[in-house]
Amino acid sequence: MADSLQRITERMAELVKVLNEHSHRYYTEDTPTISDKEYDLLYDELTALEAESGTTLPNSPTLRVGGDILKGFEPHRHLTRLWSLDKAQDAEDLAAWEARVKKLVADYNAKNPESPLPDPEYVVELKFDGLTLNLTYRGGRLEQASTRGNGVVGEGILAQVKTIRSVPLTIPFTEGTVEVQGEGIMRLSVLEQYNLTAAEPLKNARNAAAGALRNLDPRVTASRKLDAFFYNAGYTNGIGFRDHREMMNFLRGSGFPVNPYVRYFKEFSELAAELEQIAERRHGLDYLIDGAVVKIVDFATRDALGYTDKFPRWAIAFKFEAEETTTTLESVSWEVGRTGKITPLARVEAVELAGVTVQNCTLNNIGDIERKNLKHGLGTRVFIRRSNDVIPEILGKADESEVGQEIVYPTVCPGCGSPLEMRGAHLFCNNRLGCKPQVVGKITHFASRDCMDIETFSGKTAEQLYDQLGVRDAADLYDLTLEQLVGLERFGEKKAANLLAALEKSKSRDLASFLNALGIPNTGKATAKTLSDYYGDLDKLMAAEAEELTALPDVGGIVAESIASFFRDPLMQASIARMRAAGLKAEAERPAVEVADASHPLFGKTVVLTGTLTKLTRDEAAKRLEALGAKVAGSVSKKTHLVIAGEAAGSKLTKARDLGVAVLEDEDELLRLLGME
Repeated sequence: MADSLQRITERMAELVKVLNEHSHRYYTEDTPTISDKEYDLLYDELTALEAESGTTLPNSPTLRVGGDILKGFEPHRHLTRLWSLDKAQDAEDLAAWEARVKKLVADYNAKNPESPLPDPEYVVELKFDGLTLNLTYRGGRLEQASTRGNGVVGEGILAQVKTIRSVPLTIPFTEGTVEVQGEGIMRLSVLEQYNLTAAEPLKNARNAAAGALRNLDPRVTASRKLDAFFYNAGYTNGIGFRDHREMMNFLRGSGFPVNPYVRYFKEFSELAAELEQIAERRHGLDYLIDGAVVKIVDFATRDALGYTDKFPRWAIAFKFEAEETTTTLESVSWEVGRTGKITPLARVEAVELAGVTVQNCTLNNIGDIERKNLKHGLGTRVFIRRSNDVIPEILGKADESEVGQEIVYPTVCPGCGSPLEMRGAHLFCNNRLGCKPQVVGKITHFASRDCMDIETFSGKTAEQLYDQLGVRDAADLYDLTLEQLVGLERFGEKKAANLLAALEKSKSRDLASFLNALGIPNTGKATAKTLSDYYGDLDKLMAAEAEELTALPDVGGIVAESIASFFRDPLMQASIARMRAAGLKAEAERPAVEVADASHPLFGKTVVLTGTLTKLTRDEAAKRLEALGAKVAGSVSKKTHLVIAGEAAGSKLTKARDLGVAVLEDEDELLRLLGME
């Protein structure tokens, strides 16, 4: 019995070592050496052995999945203070900081001629826009993880941080205690993928990361697939560093993910020029940064320069063009979406933000208003943030003590006057057939490019058809006649004929496009394609039960129930029947190649499309690539094998060249690869 338990323990230790090595290659080095399937087999074996033995090793990857919901966050007192950084807003501020550093060094050397400080050397790192993490390791084991808090005391979030697969649970340094600082982030490509199937899409990567790490349910954190970069060892007991290079080598050698961008400069003029380049390149990164951090390299110089009451004198944050500012909240209106969800839209006093004049801002729902203390916020000054060229978001009051006029929550639908129902965090109008904004929104979505792609159709067209021809359902579109359309305002015979031709053409759209067009709750384009690929037939899908649907990738219980309930709705069944009777096919697309050829040079390769193709659309190219066995991705990384760049290719092409990824810019060569020439 003892021998058997020893063999199990030894095998568990072997599996933990192998799995952690593969995780480090995958999540930190971005150079995986085994497939996901092979990893899963090893992981499943470890899980079975842990269940059999009743034990779990302290660095087992099974500890990362997220456990029970926590009752609250426990305070954690940092072993050494986490300092804020002074900020430089422009080149003048940066030059002034350099002058102060040189003066402080000169003053010190005048007083200590026997042990002078070296001429300042500087290091530049990216300033990540996420949530600061402080990790405590004792004897090589991750003992605690916390937020920054006020710099002295933070909140313990160990269970949440353990779900970040790039964070080591153990490190080789076992002789003492260290605290390391970094930033928890959500990559933009991960955010994009998450939002394709999310019931509640996330607004931006920063809030997605911060919200996940401060969520009492670690399973929510795990679902966000967060990442992290580490850049400092604040408290060190049992080890010391002479300079920044030694410290970074320690972090890398201990298995911490360290961002590849770290630059050292002896000439400050070269450093200033580099900051301008970072500002230009930042939008091509797969994560958010809001500036760069400049530090003195030599630690003896850091000790000599010391700190003010708030900041270290030996470091400064160079902030890029402001993406946060304050303005006055003037009003809140309530908009009705195609699903009946009522969303608040804030109107603010016009203000310049990141080169754009802002007047409208996002407020997600009533809970968002309450959390941000904005219930009595009309007329008060608020912080707003713009990220990734999306509509800015209100973060909260600039002065929490300021009281303004009340935001009145609606009790009836602003579109149709029907009573509203609170479902979860949102208000909904249940008048699906008689609420104009809902109907117009659904029909506009149905006709959009990623759905039925009905050319010349717009929201204004949908509204006109609603008002003048009584169009209340997508099926009504296929009953329209030339006589009806030419009688409308701004509808001549040519425009009417073009619309009817576009409607006729839409009848041949594939099943995935049709499913996306239907607007099934909690699903999007990616889920629609998954359903189409799996079932290949509309009738089979409509007959599927929720339990059956959960077997599909990325289809959980809520999504499965949404799909099954949607197709059980008699109104939806009748609408689909009418469209099919009108000639709409909704058939699964047949691949250009029935069975992918493993010998094809693109088989198994990850390919990214960017720019405009002239001889076929990007969607057509993507479908043909997938039929050849390639994986078409939305963003460029080290795992990308090929970037196909059309005209006016932007940041993805730049990133590909920076990473040394192969680029194909010859469209004729692409056609040959796709077997079209």
